[in-house]
Amino acid sequence: MESSRTRREVTRQKLYEAAVTLIAEQGFSSTTVDEIAERAGVAKGTVYYNFKSKTELFEELLRHGVGLLTASLQAAADETAERGGTKVEALDAMIRAGLGFIDRYPAFTQLYVAELWRTNRAWQSTLLVVRQEAVAVVETVLRDGVTNGELSKEIDIPLTAAALVGMVLVAALDWQAFQRERTIDDVHSALSLLLRGRVSGH
Repeated sequence: MESSRTRREVTRQKLYEAAVTLIAEQGFSSTTVDEIAERAGVAKGTVYYNFKSKTELFEELLRHGVGLLTASLQAAADETAERGGTKVEALDAMIRAGLGFIDRYPAFTQLYVAELWRTNRAWQSTLLVVRQEAVAVVETVLRDGVTNGELSKEIDIPLTAAALVGMVLVAALDWQAFQRERTIDDVHSALSLLLRGRVSGH
């Protein structure tokens, strides 16, 4: 039983990878199930065995990808807490984890950000749910920081969390597209200064 489940997960992973690169290259509407199967190196029937439709495949792809991002943000927060770090250090570690995720999955990130701006898609509600899961990890750290007096009580937690996630996504896409010569450390340092409020000269 275990091996068949593992085999299915491997197949789904291949389909996700094939779909994400194709959709990033040519858009959702232009991508066919035949092309996804061919790129993944599987029969067309395998796609339909795993997913009812191309829409369901894409929905699960978003769920899977954002789930990986959420897990990496959570791991960064947990590791910081385990070594007794501050909440600002946890947020800084999460920025680094977010950049690492985007560096590893640039096509997925591009797709995800593009989809956030589209409306009336079949997967709009799924997208909102998974986005909120990622943002909620950041909200928790901010809330804990406010509670323990490390962060100002004046901050708007939902907006600040969304802004931090958005900052990482957009800055990383800009890095990937226009500033490839920069290292991940450069990008992290720039965002770290913003996080710590050290951009003004005062």
